[in-house]
Amino acid sequence: MHPRDPTLTPQTLLRAYAAGIFPMAEGAESDEIFWVDPRRRGVFPLDGFHISRSLARSLRRDDYDVTLDRDFEGVVRGCADRDETWINATIFALYMALHRMGHAHSIEIWQDGLLTGGVYGVTLGTAFFGESMFSRRPNASKRALAFLTAHLDRCGFTLFDTQFLTPHLASLGAVEIPRDAYHAKLQAALTGQADFGAYPSPPAVSDILQRRSQTS
Repeated sequence: MHPRDPTLTPQTLLRAYAAGIFPMAEGAESDEIFWVDPRRRGVFPLDGFHISRSLARSLRRDDYDVTLDRDFEGVVRGCADRDETWINATIFALYMALHRMGHAHSIEIWQDGLLTGGVYGVTLGTAFFGESMFSRRPNASKRALAFLTAHLDRCGFTLFDTQFLTPHLASLGAVEIPRDAYHAKLQAALTGQADFGAYPSPPAVSDILQRRSQTS
């Protein structure tokens, strides 16, 4: 679909998320959008983020800053800046529109004044649909996920959808559930309300470390 195609709107995208499906493109230059509803879905239990000793040490360091929604566009562009991406012009424009509507959010990691990592996603009810993350320095995306899960938990979210389960996400505590189980969790999440902006600042590192399980 062309970026100017009026049939694909932010409202269409929100209805798709509510139905349990999400869009992808074959590549940055592709005009085609296809819809995905995986047979098995990746999710992050919000009380089960795994923090290794090395990640805990990384979180305690004072060589980075964390922000909420300071540079949503920069995060999406960072996620698209790779050899293979599913973020084409249509998808980029749609997520920018969702951000302006208050339905898409990001967490940014900054080092030496530069955006070095982040994660973004879409919110509906008490569901957060994680879309993509990127890292330009070691542990930047892990730091972003650690802050994100803690932030979602304190803001009242109940479902953190990762779409697919990768070895990287599994090492941090994500699990895979059948499609029917995911749709049941999604429908429950859509009946509630959570506010990503309920807290203007990221959670404290001490809070993250106290509430998350430690693994060696």
